[in-house]
Amino acid sequence: MALTFVAAICDPARFRASRQLGAYLGLTPKRYQSGETDVSGRISKIGDHEVRTMLYEAANVMLTRPVKGSALKDWALAVAKRAAPRKAKVALARKLAVLLHAMLVKVTDFQHRRQPVAAMA
Repeated sequence: MALTFVAAICDPARFRASRQLGAYLGLTPKRYQSGETDVSGRISKIGDHEVRTMLYEAANVMLTRPVKGSALKDWALAVAKRAAPRKAKVALARKLAVLLHAMLVKVTDFQHRRQPVAAMA
């Protein structure tokens, strides 16, 4: 997965913020805005299909397998309670992409600490 992610991103410095990666990979909702109408639709599916699929599968594994002490899993489960399990998986996939990009830019390993996930975005 990591090699596919790095190959799809190429140069991580071309994104000013890690948050932009969600839109680049098609993990953000489509928007239709006209006049007073503002509709948020399904994900845009723009970008690399393989990377998006692998991130979604990684999110699926994180949510379905027993993982102890994961702030990401706790956050995604809270999203699943508010919305739906599929939306939670897509949101977690986007958050994983942002996290991987930040690790590429800073050239660091993953530090497993129990911290609020909102601080990671």
